[in-house]
Amino acid sequence: MNIPRIGEILVSRGVLTPDQVGQVLTMQRRKREPFGLLAEEMFAISTKVLEEAWAEQYSYITATVDPGVEGVDKAVIGTLSRRQAWQFRILPIRYDGAEVMVCTAKPFLARALRFAYQHFGPSCYMVLTDEAKLAAALEAHYPMPGVEHVTGLSAYGLAA
Repeated sequence: MNIPRIGEILVSRGVLTPDQVGQVLTMQRRKREPFGLLAEEMFAISTKVLEEAWAEQYSYITATVDPGVEGVDKAVIGTLSRRQAWQFRILPIRYDGAEVMVCTAKPFLARALRFAYQHFGPSCYMVLTDEAKLAAALEAHYPMPGVEHVTGLSAYGLAA
């Protein structure tokens, strides 16, 4: 599988031109700093845009799971409040050695990554599922009292 580079993603989104990517790469060889940091400094690319591009790249390399089939550990479920799980669209699944496996759907990946790394620290990693499976898993593990089962997150006013 060909994993796109951050610069390629930024070009495909119309944020940078190929010439600007070349300028960043030239500076990167000289300064040995991360591409995103240099793009931010050189072309005022926002942190949010860079995080979204990084999340897109991350989606190419992470696993896809079905949270309804995965063994969800009640101990790790207890590490988040219902509000946090729904607000950031994340489902901690289990401890995998010293790391926590955390699930989200691709549209929520950038925000979920930010929250998960703040909450769990660098000892977590993300896996992906589709939005309907994420909604069903959140309903199962973080039920919203008085709300009937739905297939999508938008029923909770939490559309992406």
